[in-house]
Amino acid sequence: MIIGIDMTWLKPRISGGVEFYAINLIQGILKLPDDNQYVLLLAEDNSEYLKKAFGDDHRLKYIECKTNANAVAQHLWWQSAHEYSVLKKNQIDFCFFPVYEMPIYKMKKVKCVTVVHDIQAQHYPEYFKLHELVWFHMAWQKVLNNSERVVVTTNYTKGDLEACYKSHGNVEVIWIPVTFDTNQVADFDQLAEKYQIQKNQYFYTVCSMRQHKNLLTLLKVMKKIKDENIDLPKKLVISGVTGPDKDNFLKQIQELGIQDSIIQTAFVSNAERNALIKNSNMFLFPSIFEGFGMPPIEAAMLGSKVLSTKETSLKEVTMNRCNYVNDPFSADEWIAEMKKMQTQEAKVIPFEEFKDTTIARQYLDLFYKVSKE
Repeated sequence: MIIGIDMTWLKPRISGGVEFYAINLIQGILKLPDDNQYVLLLAEDNSEYLKKAFGDDHRLKYIECKTNANAVAQHLWWQSAHEYSVLKKNQIDFCFFPVYEMPIYKMKKVKCVTVVHDIQAQHYPEYFKLHELVWFHMAWQKVLNNSERVVVTTNYTKGDLEACYKSHGNVEVIWIPVTFDTNQVADFDQLAEKYQIQKNQYFYTVCSMRQHKNLLTLLKVMKKIKDENIDLPKKLVISGVTGPDKDNFLKQIQELGIQDSIIQTAFVSNAERNALIKNSNMFLFPSIFEGFGMPPIEAAMLGSKVLSTKETSLKEVTMNRCNYVNDPFSADEWIAEMKKMQTQEAKVIPFEEFKDTTIARQYLDLFYKVSKE
């Protein structure tokens, strides 16, 4: 079987979680023994990066297309005007789109499986410009209309998508591969000196400053711990605070008077992140909206105690193996759970269900099924 995979959308080190999802999935597929040929459509500005990621497996064929992932408008035009001809020229009659970007019309001689990771714009339209909202709503409906199957990564997103858009009974759930080297851990002593922290004497989170990440609640938690001298760690280490709301976040820290309690690391390597997770008192994840939500899973795989919310997909993907608050906005409840967890033993939770080859096999089974229909 010749399987086309559109990677022309990927902006290296910018696309975020979907970048790691797509790379982990394809690497998982290449670990499986089969006789398929995989034709990867690349953009001019991601070709070198992706060739390095996937190597020279004999089943791979790379096609560098005349488009640029970072030139979004031009790329969307290229997809609708030229991608179909590229697929037919290379005798590809099945194509996988790891994100919702695909030609706006139905390609009659090419069967498609497309992935929708979440429909965040439906719930947080304030994050986006008007033309982006119009595009998202049109694109998601087109994906449902033009794809033989639409894959979503959780049952939560399946229900969300089908409630907001007209489906054709073609939505299926396949989880995300969660793959990383748990042995890749930086020297904690160096990090401890850099950030002035001690093992087991700080909380850790990986979080952006978007409203749905609910990071302000953790600031209130740390304020209460400090003011009431609660017998819990007095420091919260945060990695990844970026975006348009950062100034407001910094202002909130000042107004709450917890400058000494909050440590921002900015960007950290995977090895540094892993070390900060493993040596923390616990990993906190206050988000109230996730299409999937990998950080609490990764933290549990590294052996950290994890406290999260039950919102949207989070309890589903963590499989009730972590600790949870019922009210994500209640500082009192966060603190009560954090106290209870002090007596818990930290242990590694492997989450074998998310192994890359396990997820890859589910995708290949779907590809074979669709191609035969």
